Amino acid sequence: MSDRSTQVTDALHAYMLSTTLRESDILKRLRDETASMKNHTMQIGPEQGQFMALLVELIGARKTLEIGTFTGYSALAVARALPEGGKITACDVSEEWTDIGRRYWQEAGVEDKIDLHIAPATKTLDHLVADGQTETYDFAFIDADKVNYDTYYERALTLVRPGGLITVDNVLWTGNVIDPDIDDEDTNAIRALNTKIGRDERVSVSMVPIGDGLTLARKR
Repeated sequence: MSDRSTQVTDALHAYMLSTTLRESDILKRLRDETASMKNHTMQIGPEQGQFMALLVELIGARKTLEIGTFTGYSALAVARALPEGGKITACDVSEEWTDIGRRYWQEAGVEDKIDLHIAPATKTLDHLVADGQTETYDFAFIDADKVNYDTYYERALTLVRPGGLITVDNVLWTGNVIDPDIDDEDTNAIRALNTKIGRDERVSVSMVPIGDGLTLARKR
């Protein structure tokens, strides 16, 4: 037993992956291609993708929301976990990055599950609300520009049903959230949302130290 999370060293991380990771070949190939890119650190780790897929299965999700898709690894992991007829509404601003994901989604046979919107996410989310899709989503993943995190969280709360799950990535921000010498917009936005969700009575919450930190917020 332990009264705190065990620090994950490189060796322990390798052990975790070697014993329980069930990453498919197509997910690994997408991850490897992304790793060669300049912005590769924007991609989630394979253990987080597997964890999110498990969450989707646990809550029986059929309709999910992704805010920030990058090269499509998280969308692919979640789409493979969704049942037949399940759908992801994916929001991103880059055709260059998402075109990489499209190739793998098509190869995996899940392209029909992913409805990709290339536009500022706030516009897409506002359109969904205006279209009457309030409280129709089961699951949401937020991993886009940090200065708009609060806006994305509020829109997700509107769109996700009671009992649904909102997940927020990068909440530990490589430890920068506790560094008093760091005072940029992105870090401050993450700090503010972390504090807000921790006190938000609209949700039940847990911050999980997986990847760069993932907050789970279940809408009450």
